[in-house]
Amino acid sequence: MDRARRQQALTLLPICLAFALSLTAVSSSYWCEGARKVTKPLCLDQLHGKNCIHFRRPNSSYGSKDESQVVLYIWEIGDDKFIQRRLHVGLWESCEENLNSTGERCRSFRSVVPTEEQGVLWLCIGAEVLVVFLILTSAILLGSRMSCHSCGFNWLKVDASIAILMVFAGLLGMVSHMMYTTIFQITVNLGPEDWRPQRWDYGWSYCLAWGSFALCMAVSVTVMSRYTTARLECSERQRVQKSTQHPQYGFPEPETSQRVWETGAAPSPSGHAFLNVPGKVSMC
Repeated sequence: MDRARRQQALTLLPICLAFALSLTAVSSSYWCEGARKVTKPLCLDQLHGKNCIHFRRPNSSYGSKDESQVVLYIWEIGDDKFIQRRLHVGLWESCEENLNSTGERCRSFRSVVPTEEQGVLWLCIGAEVLVVFLILTSAILLGSRMSCHSCGFNWLKVDASIAILMVFAGLLGMVSHMMYTTIFQITVNLGPEDWRPQRWDYGWSYCLAWGSFALCMAVSVTVMSRYTTARLECSERQRVQKSTQHPQYGFPEPETSQRVWETGAAPSPSGHAFLNVPGKVSMC
């Protein structure tokens, strides 16, 4: 019993870890990270930092009323005129840093996804939420399996249910991750101009989601293997019990009985057969 409890505790640990990874991935906004190139604004304050374009106004003062005579001499040329604005995207929102690096500006990821792909996005979000629910249900079932030891309840069915739920959660998570990847790539190509990143890569939330998938599949294989072993042991135990309750008595082999019947010989306690002849007894 202690060995079984230890096995169940070792199984509950990866289930809880998969639940934590999946919940963190769903609630975070770092599935994809990237950057897009934007033009620096003009530096109105000459003491400003490097995130703006420094310029010079010759033959004109800042208080001049004749702005038509103002000529701007831009010192930054080429890539110096642009700045890389980092952004990160999740299931729910897309956040982009401000130029002055004092915070982020976030908006709904659904608002930048093309209209024809928004239905697929909702399916992806629903699948991810369902994965979290399935993993939580498996953890609750295994916890009740460890805390209750009712003899009248078939706990093998609970193990089978846990294995089915975990493999279903893993496969559903795999499909939803691939759906999100497709949606994001389509949005990068067809999304609004003020959002499209020039370079991007997968973030740590995306890695956590795939880590949860790997744990779900590993737990399902482990629990199914344990269920199969227990099922075979129960079948063998029932077969042994039936054989002990109904013992089989040994009878003479059919060929020996037929031979004895045909020759008229009767087996003796010593294992020899005696031929019954009237008035004479001899050994075969």
